[in-house]
Amino acid sequence: MEPRLIFVDGGEFVMGHDNRSVSPSTFVVDGEGPARRVSISSFWMGETEVSNAQWEAFANATGHQSESETFGWSFVFEKQLTPAANAAATQAVHAVPWWIRVDGASWRHPEGPGSDALTPERAAHPVVHVSWNDAVAYCAWAHAPDGRLPTEAEWEYAARGGAAAGRKRKMYPWGNALTPDGTHRANVWQGTFPTSNSVEDGYAGVAPVFAYGPQNGLGLYNMIGNVWEWVDDYWSVDHPRTPKNSPPLFDPRGAMSTGERTKKGGSYMCHKSYCHRYRVHARSQNSADTGTGNLGFRCAKPAAATAPRAK
Repeated sequence: MEPRLIFVDGGEFVMGHDNRSVSPSTFVVDGEGPARRVSISSFWMGETEVSNAQWEAFANATGHQSESETFGWSFVFEKQLTPAANAAATQAVHAVPWWIRVDGASWRHPEGPGSDALTPERAAHPVVHVSWNDAVAYCAWAHAPDGRLPTEAEWEYAARGGAAAGRKRKMYPWGNALTPDGTHRANVWQGTFPTSNSVEDGYAGVAPVFAYGPQNGLGLYNMIGNVWEWVDDYWSVDHPRTPKNSPPLFDPRGAMSTGERTKKGGSYMCHKSYCHRYRVHARSQNSADTGTGNLGFRCAKPAAATAPRAK
């Protein structure tokens, strides 16, 4: 069964922000601002991230090999390495040494040799180690003929709650408190990154795609936290402002400026002290052929398309 698509009624919202106190000043380079008025057409959005079991169905039906499988290796977070993966590790990323290159790591073996994405406990976890190119292929298959990744504007609009949320400025899909009334609503790092995770939210790594319940009134799960999510847009940090008397930007997409692609939502590795990117307006990027142990996706399709179907 493919992820259910939820109808998101179009409307206008304010994308990004102008308040530098929202995040550390170093995140200015991420292009979170300026705040700009955006008008979104109605569309369908994946209720959840795509799971391991759902990806397996795609791989079996099409013979698709992920780019991590083709390359023969991928990056695994050092705290997640299996003993066999630790032995197979070849090098770390200099700037972020907790990312380890592991031969044999892929969606099927997310922590490297000795791990299995399709055990009963893991089949409902989000698929990881899939590139932007892989994600595009899956969405086109699962929601043919016009399944695709959401645009960044669609993703942020849906994360904020769509038209029903109006112009409320929320840091997270549900509000401005990360743990309202002490309740964990997302899978992010607790403790001291990267050395100690207290696991107060219940998961040291990825959580099932339906964990924590819906994050907003649209009924969308894990929009922030758990795994980063690919979106359609090219990565760009230059966004036009919308003067007071000008019309909003209509269904904007990032212009090709770097060749990299955008991702949204943060992951289980994000902590405010280092990566406060699990806010709805936060963003980051990777090359289109990259797959890592904390990067997945969900699908979308235009509202004008035929009604979503499940395989």
